[in-house]
Amino acid sequence: MAVIGMDLGGTKLSAAIFDISGKMAEKMVEPLAGRQGDKVGELIAQQASELLQRAKREKIEVTAVGVSVPGIYYTNKGTVWAPNIPGWDDYPLLAKMRALLPQETLEIKIDSDRACYILGETWQGSARGCRNAIFLAIGTGIGAGILIDGQVLRGHNDIAGAVGWLALQRPFKPDYASCGCFEYHASGEGIAQVARQYLAQDKAYQGSLRRYEPSAIKSADVFAAFDEGDKLARRVIEEAIACWGMAAADLISIFNPEKIIFGGGVFGPAAQFLEQIYREAIKWAQPISFQKVELTVSSLGGDAGLIGAARLAREYL
Repeated sequence: MAVIGMDLGGTKLSAAIFDISGKMAEKMVEPLAGRQGDKVGELIAQQASELLQRAKREKIEVTAVGVSVPGIYYTNKGTVWAPNIPGWDDYPLLAKMRALLPQETLEIKIDSDRACYILGETWQGSARGCRNAIFLAIGTGIGAGILIDGQVLRGHNDIAGAVGWLALQRPFKPDYASCGCFEYHASGEGIAQVARQYLAQDKAYQGSLRRYEPSAIKSADVFAAFDEGDKLARRVIEEAIACWGMAAADLISIFNPEKIIFGGGVFGPAAQFLEQIYREAIKWAQPISFQKVELTVSSLGGDAGLIGAARLAREYL
């Protein structure tokens, strides 16, 4: 018996067949290539159908499909809000998949990417075996997959884990309204935006980041400048480290997890700062809870959501 895991991102769709032990095979990656709305839903169903056909040829019985989506999955409606996919404000993904994958015995399970990240890490990654753990996903945006007593925390309206809105700075700025304070300062896009602001303010600065058109600066450029010893990049990264540490401390104090796993595209290059994040977090966290937690980096990398989606589907085996 086997399952299919699928991980939808803002630019691509990954999918693979997994056996009951979690071993991955037949992985496929397809760029979204500008697809929007229903075309993305059709691509998901198409890729699932292709993997089902492959499995049938190899006499593998697939019983369920799990899908990780980059936003909020509303379990009561079977719909998805995904801000990076145009036309997915309330997209009926579950109904679309059931219509295009009419195999009656095939179970379909969908959840947010942050939920799938923590499921993947507790199944095969850095939090294997944990019943209380948090995946802090820091990429273009910020979110957290929170596992409490072995269950993913969903909240009243399936929005639990939107930690990009953690309030870590005063006073409030209107810029925080669209993405949240934490995300504004310490996401991938946030790091780039803060660097742009400092460039505009510091007319005398002639360091590494001056070689870029300000509007084109990415977080990777800031990390590269940091590695070159650039003072402005150091200021930006140190502010992000402080935010990552404070956010970890808040999550430790509220949820008392066994582990916090840092992942997403920024970790990555920010994995080198784990010790500094630890030193910042220890200042702020509930001290007894902090003594019992481990801060670590994802061991699954870009496959965390894909493996977590397979873990969703595996519940039906």
